Amino acid sequence: MAREGLTGSRIRERRSVAGLRQADLARSLGISASYLNLIEHNRRRIGGKLLLDIARVLDVEPSMLTEGAEAALISTLREAATQANLPPAEAERADELAGRFPGWAEVLAAGHRRIASLERTVETLSDRLTHDPHLATSVHELLTTAAAIRSTAAILAEDADLTPEWRDRFHNNINQDSRRLADSSKALVEYLDAGQGVEDAGASPQDELEAFLTDHNFAFEALETGATTPDTMVAEAATLRSTAARHMARGILQTVADDAARAPRALVRRAVKDLGPEPVALARRLEIPVPMVLRRLAGLPELDLGLVVCDRAGSLLFRKAAAGFVIPRFGSACALWPLFAALAQPGQVIRTPIVQLGRGRAAFQCIAVAEVVGRPTYNTAPLLQASMLVLPEASADTPDALEVGASCGVCPREPCPGRREPSILASGL
Repeated sequence: MAREGLTGSRIRERRSVAGLRQADLARSLGISASYLNLIEHNRRRIGGKLLLDIARVLDVEPSMLTEGAEAALISTLREAATQANLPPAEAERADELAGRFPGWAEVLAAGHRRIASLERTVETLSDRLTHDPHLATSVHELLTTAAAIRSTAAILAEDADLTPEWRDRFHNNINQDSRRLADSSKALVEYLDAGQGVEDAGASPQDELEAFLTDHNFAFEALETGATTPDTMVAEAATLRSTAARHMARGILQTVADDAARAPRALVRRAVKDLGPEPVALARRLEIPVPMVLRRLAGLPELDLGLVVCDRAGSLLFRKAAAGFVIPRFGSACALWPLFAALAQPGQVIRTPIVQLGRGRAAFQCIAVAEVVGRPTYNTAPLLQASMLVLPEASADTPDALEVGASCGVCPREPCPGRREPSILASGL
């Protein structure tokens, strides 16, 4: 039922909340109870003075009766219905649910949002536990030290013939190992606490760089207009504490400045308006390389596209997440297979549909290409960088799409379908 056709249902709901009987409301409006009953069951249209009188008696804004719940609430309900695999006909009744039972609708929407937030947290923690090298080293050190203390204590407890000299040595070993265990535990707790927020993420140069990029929302308008320089921005960035983080940030900012000089943002926007976010077509129109097009598209805030860049070794150099597309922080997810496949075919533009599995099925189009960077030299293998643009797809039912989990090791199926080589489709743009 259309949203405007639910005015009667909303009147009935508001009347019930106000504790009024149908006959009492009809009497105060000067109409018959039978006519009000037809209105409340959406069998009579209502508007004009009568609608205003009903809103006055119920003490609500007229728009609350005609428009009902906010569009965002209805959108969230439809998303929840889709992820719960309800039939399309049921998902279309989200308007009716929001109109007739706004309180329950808000409860369901809030629960859905909370579940989505918790699942993102679990995915992040799973990725961190699986791939964070610092965390793995710290846990290994804790377990090794605890095992050493237990072994020494067992010798002291079970060997009654130890000389005083050896007993003192073992006591000293336990003392040293206990201090090391305490220090390691404290350092681990501080590291985990530092990772809870972007503002405190200074445990590594990559964390500092990520905090810097997030603070600027991956958009650098001053660089685009030439109002500042990469060196100035790096020098003024409080989050870039280490030399390595400043070096990486300077490289990214210099790339942004160079790209802006060759393809100004206004020019890119006009081309996107004509052609859409089609990298190959845009590269022909703007006469720039495809990797630059991917970077320029990811730099347009209104498109909200994701971008991942890696070197030839597979190490992630840059990561800008797209809504719903999980990019691991410490490891290389199977969702990034198109990125790695591009490294084997420099210059070839690869377009691969991906469905990322989780509580729901999120569909994306991933466009990847590898390019040679740096200056050429004799008898030296070229340096390669692969870039992958992540675009949302309208439907998750994409034929021949690569199905992947949020990160390696968490795919809901075994063996992980993302560990196979994807079916690479050459771009037909």
